[in-house]
Amino acid sequence: MLDVPLLIGGQSCPARDGRTFDRRNPVTGAVVSRVAAATLEDADAAVAAAQAAFPAWAALAPNERRSRLLRAAGQLQARSAEFIAAAGETGAMANWYGFNVQLAANILREAASMTTQINGEVIPSDVPGSFAMALRQPCGVVLGIAPWNAPVILATRAIAMPLACGNTVVLKASELSPAVHRLIGQVLQEAGLGDGVVNVISNAPEDAPAIVERLIANPAVRRVNFTGSTRVGRIVGELSARHFKPALLELGGKAPLLVLEDADLDAAVQAAAFGAYFNQGQICMSTERLIVDARVAEDFVARLAAKIASLPAGNPEAADSVLGSLVDASAGTRIQGLIDDALGKGATLVAGGQLAGSILQPTLLDGVTDAMRLYREESFGPVAVVLRGAGDEALLRLANDSEFGLSAAIFSRDTGRALALAQRLESGICHINGPTVHDEAQMPFGGVKASGYGSFGGKAAIEQFTQLRWITLQNGPRHYPI
Repeated sequence: MLDVPLLIGGQSCPARDGRTFDRRNPVTGAVVSRVAAATLEDADAAVAAAQAAFPAWAALAPNERRSRLLRAAGQLQARSAEFIAAAGETGAMANWYGFNVQLAANILREAASMTTQINGEVIPSDVPGSFAMALRQPCGVVLGIAPWNAPVILATRAIAMPLACGNTVVLKASELSPAVHRLIGQVLQEAGLGDGVVNVISNAPEDAPAIVERLIANPAVRRVNFTGSTRVGRIVGELSARHFKPALLELGGKAPLLVLEDADLDAAVQAAAFGAYFNQGQICMSTERLIVDARVAEDFVARLAAKIASLPAGNPEAADSVLGSLVDASAGTRIQGLIDDALGKGATLVAGGQLAGSILQPTLLDGVTDAMRLYREESFGPVAVVLRGAGDEALLRLANDSEFGLSAAIFSRDTGRALALAQRLESGICHINGPTVHDEAQMPFGGVKASGYGSFGGKAAIEQFTQLRWITLQNGPRHYPI
């Protein structure tokens, strides 16, 4: 069992009232981590520590910030085994956590490279003798709220670019992966960023609404970023707006993968299986809608069903498990309800559908219509549905018939044709002849519609985590009308 204290001002500490909560393995029920349950006063203390650390961190020369972030990246990667050891919190496979660490280290390296790229500009002025500049400066304390499903990647992403821009951070850990999120903070602390530069707060599940509201309302918090469900993201966005805090929101998705009639079907099947079922479909970019030209749909479905047969889900510690567990049994019950609704309204179960506790076998449904909940609702599980259309325009209409707009993919041998369709897809991300699940540290990552707004990643994030200021320098006398 892992002990998970708070990290405030560089110090490990219990909650002020001594409360803890347990995070259990969803497969075995064993306690994986015993976690400090922060009070509202602990939340205040974390923000105060970040605020106290801000002037010194913001004043660091950019290459000093770069060297500290690079050191943190190396230490994060060196401690990969510790992160993998905490995978029992979510029931994920070890290879998923290993990949998480690798990409998270790259996110820190990319952020380090941005410390000298936070540029301003000189703007011509109509006022004689006025030298006008637009400068980007650090904002202050940034609140990052990260989810459990890609816990190392998404928590690191929540803090890396804010740090590179000269801000200090409070990370609110997920109640479902608190040990991993706390370990990220410890690695950054031990890398020498400085006391209070990164603070990590964990809270009992029932306390989350009050803790989040307290953190957002704190006057010292100047920016908010959140990755998670659209339902909670709407709450975070409303709270942030109420307190005049700009928020970066990366929310749910129901990614479409379009298969045109000229597609390489084997390549499309490989991408569909990876995108729909990797990490049990618990990725915001997971492929949920397979939108296939009717002329090749039967062939595509048959090939995908054969692929699914080679992807058994089970206890992540079992040698024959390719896919792991859902985050908990209640997720399985929720997803089973979506499957049963579709089957009851005429859909066909092509593969999978068997549920045992938190283990759900990869599932493929055909004959899904807009009368079924699975047509519109995000399953956030190992479930994909086949939607058939006649021609490119029909496929495009089906793809855009969703409140979500995060990631998408198109498979076609005619890349010019696919690119033209990609530009009309309502999504923040689109991959041609590649899976919907794809991320790189330097790429602009964000969605549209109910998938949120703003972008993480590389240069795109600089705008989110700096304040643009207009500053003038008057040289010589200035004329005034009075």
